Amino acid sequence: MLGFSLLSHSAACATLTRTMRQGALAFSVVLSLSAAPLGARAEPAAQQKPPTKPETNTTPSPIFQGAAALLPEDSITHHSAPFNGHKLAYTAHTGTLTLRDDAGKPTARMFYVAYTQEGANPARRPVSFFFNGGPGAGTAYLHLGAAGPTALSFPAGNPTDGANAKLGPNPDSWLPQTDMVFIDAPGTGWSVPTDEKTAEKTFYGIKPDAKAFAKTIQLWASTNKRLTSPRYLVGESYGGIRAIEVADALAKQQNFMVNGLILISPALDMSLLDSTANPLATALVLPSFEASRLALQHKLVPETAAHQLDEAYHYALGPYLSTLVNTPPTGEAAKAFYTEVADHTGLPLDVVSKERGAPQADAHDVRSRDGRLYTLYDGTLSIADPYPEGIDNSDSPDPTLAGFGRAYGSNFEYYAATELNFKTDLSYKLLNMKVNAAWDFRGNDEPVAHQIPTLRRLLALNPTLRVFIANGYYDLVCPFASTRWVVEHIPVGRNRIGLHTYPGGHMLYTRPDTRAALARDVQAFLTP
Repeated sequence: MLGFSLLSHSAACATLTRTMRQGALAFSVVLSLSAAPLGARAEPAAQQKPPTKPETNTTPSPIFQGAAALLPEDSITHHSAPFNGHKLAYTAHTGTLTLRDDAGKPTARMFYVAYTQEGANPARRPVSFFFNGGPGAGTAYLHLGAAGPTALSFPAGNPTDGANAKLGPNPDSWLPQTDMVFIDAPGTGWSVPTDEKTAEKTFYGIKPDAKAFAKTIQLWASTNKRLTSPRYLVGESYGGIRAIEVADALAKQQNFMVNGLILISPALDMSLLDSTANPLATALVLPSFEASRLALQHKLVPETAAHQLDEAYHYALGPYLSTLVNTPPTGEAAKAFYTEVADHTGLPLDVVSKERGAPQADAHDVRSRDGRLYTLYDGTLSIADPYPEGIDNSDSPDPTLAGFGRAYGSNFEYYAATELNFKTDLSYKLLNMKVNAAWDFRGNDEPVAHQIPTLRRLLALNPTLRVFIANGYYDLVCPFASTRWVVEHIPVGRNRIGLHTYPGGHMLYTRPDTRAALARDVQAFLTP
């Protein structure tokens, strides 16, 4: 997610942090394991190939202690499903990889699900490694939301209804184009540090997190003889920063170069997301406000959307930003400015005036309008506001993070047990608030790490590295304008970065048409 998604640290990530803290962490409940499998058809046991590892075993491992001992042995299942009118046979390998310290002592069991096409040439078949963001979010969002062979769909008439979300085959899976390895970060999903007392220092920060992912990817690629396959990293939200840092760590620590990055609703630099202290960040979220207003007024149509978004972008970085960074207007000039901002954003004039023309996206009076509470993750989606009379913002729930988005956790548990034959008593940690609160956002002696210089170096050092970036029009957490601004200021390799915007929010793939469009564009990217 979100996540995306999704998100504690210094003020440089104030918007993402406050949003994630609005919902209390609720662990998913293990559902009944007796129902028939969902999604792609698993072959009967008699037709399955002999597994390369023992059958699923829930007996605690003698090597591990505590929660790490409750994870079962790996499970290997074989499936076939139609994609784009053609049946594809694939293997799903669900299990863990063990990370160790310099002394060889286990430090974490990294949970992953790998989907590989049967009979494909591994030297030519791309493999993509997926992770979400947060920090603290599991990879179930991308897994069941965008790319996996099974997808979670929300009711067409009520996309905020997580209770009635349904699992089913994903016609827009990326599997026809690439093998896929979905990896949960330590402390999220079913990736379990072996020692919680040292986990914060070992894993919960930008640099150690990248090191852990780089080693996990190297272990999987080496074990499965995929070191020479075309290699891609796929990250969502904070996963954008993670992808850049992991690509850097892979090159420096594992001598492993990647062919491309696929970034969905990415955070690319925390300083550009802190609208409480950075006027540029405030300006960059304004086009998402405007796109949301146009959509709610049914004025944003495919034929004119590109032009409308371009105009919103230039207004935000032109007249709007110049007014913000200058001496604040007063009197009639202030009234005219606030009226103009209200017209662009669709926010009430009194709210814009109170915010002095710089509305904070996560403020309750900005999100609450006409008895509806809008989500930061999609400026067009809302629920009935539980506190329409106003309330301290920290107690105002976000409809995505605290609401329908939670459905990905329990549904992934069900999918893993019934379809992937991976059964464990551990709840899937979709959002781990302790990880988020403990996160260290510092870089190399920097108060807040800046990933743009790292991306610039990657593009220069790897002259064939290509980057695919997808943003939703209505995302107020990682606005499309911030991505555009970053790319416009890349001096080397800018022609190898593709920007794609879609109708949707942070989790743009929750809209079926957008998920299909994203899949088509990714297919073109993976087959240049």
